[in-house]
Amino acid sequence: MNQIGETASPVAPAARTASIALVWDLMLAGSLADASESDLGRRVRSLVGKAERERPVYWEALLRLADEHGTSSLLYQNLSGLGDAVPAPVLESLRHRYERNVHKSLFLARELTRILDCLDALAIEVIPYKGVVLSEVYYGDIARRQAGDMDLFVRKPDVARIRSAVRELGYTERVPIPQDAEDDFIASGYERSFDSSAGRGLLEIQWALQPRFYAVDFEMNGLFARAVIVKVGDRGVKTASPEDLLLVLSVHAAKHVWGRLIWLCDIAQILKRETLNWDRVQSRARGLGIERILRVTLLLANRLLGMKIPEAIEKSIHEDHAAQALTGEIEANVARGASYDVRQLSYFRLMMRLRERKADRWRFLARLAFTPGPGEWEAVHLPRLLFPLYRVVRLVRLASRFARG
Repeated sequence: MNQIGETASPVAPAARTASIALVWDLMLAGSLADASESDLGRRVRSLVGKAERERPVYWEALLRLADEHGTSSLLYQNLSGLGDAVPAPVLESLRHRYERNVHKSLFLARELTRILDCLDALAIEVIPYKGVVLSEVYYGDIARRQAGDMDLFVRKPDVARIRSAVRELGYTERVPIPQDAEDDFIASGYERSFDSSAGRGLLEIQWALQPRFYAVDFEMNGLFARAVIVKVGDRGVKTASPEDLLLVLSVHAAKHVWGRLIWLCDIAQILKRETLNWDRVQSRARGLGIERILRVTLLLANRLLGMKIPEAIEKSIHEDHAAQALTGEIEANVARGASYDVRQLSYFRLMMRLRERKADRWRFLARLAFTPGPGEWEAVHLPRLLFPLYRVVRLVRLASRFARG
């Protein structure tokens, strides 16, 4: 059995490809949050045993994949009880990753409490919905899911007050927006990112689900009205309802072309732990024009993680042949580590294919072409009276980008 860090002898390309496929299968098996120990053990031992007979196991590649996909903590918890099926150096490396994640998760939980207490005192309502909240509610432990940052949904009118409040707590805007562009930024953008002495981009406040040009107009007041109270540690925290969270996370994953396995693990955990109102889910997805995005998300979670497709939505998924084709294409790209450049035409074409309604595809195109953002403001500095000309700047920059391929 290969040890971590061992240099393998040269292998033929076909054998190398097969070994990488084996590593991917190992990661999928080890990334199930609620896998039974007996099933997991049989699966991992079978894969490792097959590898020992046919090809080396690239354990270093497994660690790298787990880091890229945000599943190293799940992998450690699942593999640490399997005895000698996994080399000790591999488990030790995973343990270090897990312990770092525990410390970061505890820090983020304390920071989130500090921020929420501050905003509560100002009577400002916010909704934390990912990070330690998601991990605590749907994984049962704030450290089982890889810690990243703190994401808060906020209302547009509260953005300026929240920015001032978190400044007092030691957070600074990662990309300062000129004062005269503030209103335009809030209208066309969707988030502000903040750094602190503990790290970059630790806090994000979002008054929309995505940039406006994606044409998914999630109604924020409705999300706040449907929010539920959950426990994170000893504190009650308001977060998105399970139905809203499923849609929010599906759209977020689609924006990044489902490039990290942890996003599908999150979807699987929601479906395992909640009895969802599927009439409500499908009605909201239909209203937003994201039924295909939801179907692709559920299909990917089914194919990669073995998540059962809910009966209430199974028929519509089966009938959506475009969703089936997209899922096959995206699954293959995720498995081989392919990534999309969000600045390239191919990415925008894919975003259009993910929308089932022609009207949404046209809205996406129109908004993409005419919605300026920080890139335009940084490229050309115009006086306030000439701000409408930023739409022209946007068109020119897009045309230049697409001309380069």
